[in-house]
Amino acid sequence: MKNYVLAYYGEPKFESPEAGAKHMAKWKAWMGALGAVMINPGAPFGKTTTVSAKGVSEGGGAERLVGYSIVKADSMEAVLEMAKACPHLDHGKIDVAEVMDMKM
Repeated sequence: MKNYVLAYYGEPKFESPEAGAKHMAKWKAWMGALGAVMINPGAPFGKTTTVSAKGVSEGGGAERLVGYSIVKADSMEAVLEMAKACPHLDHGKIDVAEVMDMKM
């Protein structure tokens, strides 16, 4: 099995604390359903500062990177099926990438 990163883009905006709690319940249910394949639930990210050759800018854009998770799976197709069920898709998108073994 290989490790894959799910990178979450697009910041959720909730109209009320209740809406936020409802989303969190969906998130916890999704994470729980993944079971042992979720090897690192990751973390959400705060405000973004971008550094480039042209300088430093605040905000990270309209669909900034807001968090990540790491899962273990037999194939990219299996991870894509996991990602399709993620409640983050209500607010943004998810990039999926295999973690490359650099043998360092």
